[in-house]
Amino acid sequence: MSARKLPHASGPVPPHRKHVPNGANPLRRTSDRCESWFRALLMLVLVLGLPVAALSAGPAAYESSMRTVRIQSAERQQADARVASITERVGEATKRQARVHWADDRGTERTGTTLVERDTPEGATVRVWVTGDGAVTSPPMTQPQAVTTGWFAGGAAATAVAAGVFAARAGVRHVLDRRRFAQWGAEWEQVEPLWAGRFRR
Repeated sequence: MSARKLPHASGPVPPHRKHVPNGANPLRRTSDRCESWFRALLMLVLVLGLPVAALSAGPAAYESSMRTVRIQSAERQQADARVASITERVGEATKRQARVHWADDRGTERTGTTLVERDTPEGATVRVWVTGDGAVTSPPMTQPQAVTTGWFAGGAAATAVAAGVFAARAGVRHVLDRRRFAQWGAEWEQVEPLWAGRFRR
């Protein structure tokens, strides 16, 4: 019985059996690696930036709105006013602008204009919001409105961060693609004559 000869272990390794490191790609260009690193950086900014922006802008807007609530609640009060005349229709007759009279805390007669319901007759009594100097104004901001403002500010800040990240990614991708196309064009100018020469008769 003849013994079979085995190939020597130190012989050349076939190309298909060579070890390729994880993530290694001979077709991967430097621009591809840069884009991958930049994309990872943007993902980190997105993950960290969204909650930071929302938790910074939201409470800040809420606190600012609550200060406005306290100031307006202290400065504005309601008063009973008498409708003297209807001066103008507003919108599709849902509200009407009326001239009203009322007396302030000192008994001084005041005059102003406000919006009333369309079916409010002249001479009727309506409730109006007035300032300390006797001017008709809008109702003060409420706490639910302050909460809504805080949520809106937090959502807007998070949206701005996300939009900035995606815009940065699109901009870098555009710049890298232009460089790739230019590189492809330069390489094709060198290779095309060799390819064209193979098919000449």
